[in-house]
Amino acid sequence: MRMFPICLAFLCLFCLCGSEVKPAQPAEQDNYLIEECLSNQYTHKSCKKVFCHPWERCVEGKCLCKLPYQCPKNGSAVCSTSGKNFRTYCQLKSYECQQPKAKFLHKGTCLPEETFSVSLGHGDSRLLRVKPLNTKDNSFVCSSGWTMNEANVACRHLGFELGAEYYQATFDVTESALNSLNCLQISCRGLETSLAECHIEMKPRASNERLVSLQCHENLRVCSDGEFHCVNKKCISLNKTCDGINDCGDLSDELCCRECRDNSFHCRSNICIPNKNVCNKEIDCLTGEDEAGHLCAGKEQGAEKDSMDEERKMIKTLLPQVHCGVRNHTLTRQKRIVGGEIAGKGEFPWQVAIKDISNESPAVHCGGVYIGGCWVLTAAHCVRANRVHLYRVWVGMLSTVMYDKEINTFKVNQVIIHENYNASTYENDIALLELKVFGHSECSLEDTSIPACVPWSEYMFKTGDRCKISGWGLEKDYKRTYILKWGSVDLFHNCSELYPGRFLKKMACAGTYDGSTDSCKGDSGGPLVCFDAENVAYVWGIVSWGESCGESRHPGVYTQVASYYDWISHYVTRGLISRYNI
Repeated sequence: MRMFPICLAFLCLFCLCGSEVKPAQPAEQDNYLIEECLSNQYTHKSCKKVFCHPWERCVEGKCLCKLPYQCPKNGSAVCSTSGKNFRTYCQLKSYECQQPKAKFLHKGTCLPEETFSVSLGHGDSRLLRVKPLNTKDNSFVCSSGWTMNEANVACRHLGFELGAEYYQATFDVTESALNSLNCLQISCRGLETSLAECHIEMKPRASNERLVSLQCHENLRVCSDGEFHCVNKKCISLNKTCDGINDCGDLSDELCCRECRDNSFHCRSNICIPNKNVCNKEIDCLTGEDEAGHLCAGKEQGAEKDSMDEERKMIKTLLPQVHCGVRNHTLTRQKRIVGGEIAGKGEFPWQVAIKDISNESPAVHCGGVYIGGCWVLTAAHCVRANRVHLYRVWVGMLSTVMYDKEINTFKVNQVIIHENYNASTYENDIALLELKVFGHSECSLEDTSIPACVPWSEYMFKTGDRCKISGWGLEKDYKRTYILKWGSVDLFHNCSELYPGRFLKKMACAGTYDGSTDSCKGDSGGPLVCFDAENVAYVWGIVSWGESCGESRHPGVYTQVASYYDWISHYVTRGLISRYNI
């Protein structure tokens, strides 16, 4: 079997940058937008870019409706606009997901003659009027704090699926509005379907307080050259993209942003979120940087508002959570060792070794990564289904020649090789091993090991991120090592120029820029692990192939695991690998 260990010292910074193909610069007015990303037509239903709601699940990159019984049973009882009672808000939203007319009305059980009304005035003013429950009259809406997030929700409430065309803060109002001493302050997240789900409070109207006038989106039109084409076919001004506000209504104007405009926060996955969502105790960025400890230290959290958004957050805490990717301690050594760093106990608890017992050498046959239950990921070229009885998997091992009582050895129950694996090109070079565990009602290695998390989106990590590889690969001069070692590598841009015709879709490449460690690190099938803002480890790549070792312009090539999330979850229980119940 051909083995292609990954190497650490193969690139010089200038060689790599000199050969990299630079993407064409977008037109001046599109500096904020990433054209390549826009072609994917991402929306608020694209779970490669955003988290699904608690009443949805992520399947093949789309947020699909759960059935009501799949929601947590705890929560507040609610009433829908159809007069139907639901045990929880999640169950109602799951039902509404499939029956859009059954919108949220209020918490608690349904009562006779209760109303929550939203209407628009006639003529040019089109003033927005809202009549909350238990109030006698309609009230006008304060313009302060009102954005397209709220405007889109108001129009969806009125039955306009595409949301708002525009809104205005106006003084040009009717006599009744002029005489109004109070107005409603409304705040929405932007993806609600009813204003009743938003935070609403009555406040005294200041002398200079304007009121909201609203135009809902009725007819589609051809967008002009100076406008942004929303995925839902709406047209908005280009300067409203990448500002953290959901102007399109389907979020497509915020999901492909190279940078963000003022008053919004740029997630590493090139998403813009409102500044008010940062440090609000809810993760919005895929890798959690909006809630990172260093960013939120000393920042006061706003008081919880009486809206169904707080109920939604509570429901998320009740969903099953996968505990993965957290090590016993962090890597803090700075001293460089020729051939990489020697791994300490507990530093790479997901690392496993695969051995073919027909080979008497103590050398490791291949590496692998534990992902939960009794499942190990490795490279397809490492294993053969007809040799399943010859494979042994070592868990908790540091040295291949010095054993201790905490090392566990497992036989393999089955080998699942990707059905489209191509041994000539290493395309789809990924395989699953199911281990045999005797004497347990459940198949789990988690008493002795910690799984790495499985990424579900190709946008979680990107070029320039510093990640780590580990394994028992070749040392300098191609000598074997029998001690688990690790090294830091950087993710590189598409390596098609370095490997013309060989670097394919669903592959990733990584290495070091300075070439300071001249050794082959890691074995085929071993993990390339990247860490999110909370230092949680995700298996970003599986060591697949490489050319030479210790030479510039020849980075290691990996199978990009995020591209195989659905393939993995087809065999492995989704609840084992979905860290955020996506």
